[in-house]
Amino acid sequence: MVKAKYQSVLDLGETLNIENGDVKVEDGKLKIWGTTKTQYEKDLLWDAIKAVGGDSPSDIMADIKVADTSVYTRHTVKSGETLGKIAKQYYGNPAKYQAIFEANSDILKNPDLIHPDQELIIPNL
Repeated sequence: MVKAKYQSVLDLGETLNIENGDVKVEDGKLKIWGTTKTQYEKDLLWDAIKAVGGDSPSDIMADIKVADTSVYTRHTVKSGETLGKIAKQYYGNPAKYQAIFEANSDILKNPDLIHPDQELIIPNL
């Protein structure tokens, strides 16, 4: 029952290719664990958990670790994107584009010039 309730979370974990992941039901609680690649992926999982169970779900215990804590995530630029759009996607605020620009100053010389297929570091804020 509880596993079915959180199936969307389990599906997301599979989509994200969580490492060392496992799921167990004990005493009516769903216990999940594993390691995401980045903090962004961990945040996605927690958002999915909260979407199903509310802000403080009592029927799930999650132990999610992060493999690479040096960055928030990495992003491959798609056609039509700007640093502002990318900042809004990850931080909820397009004005944070400057943090992305600074973290990628080795490949970006102008915040208004990014190109498809560039891989950008999205820094932890």
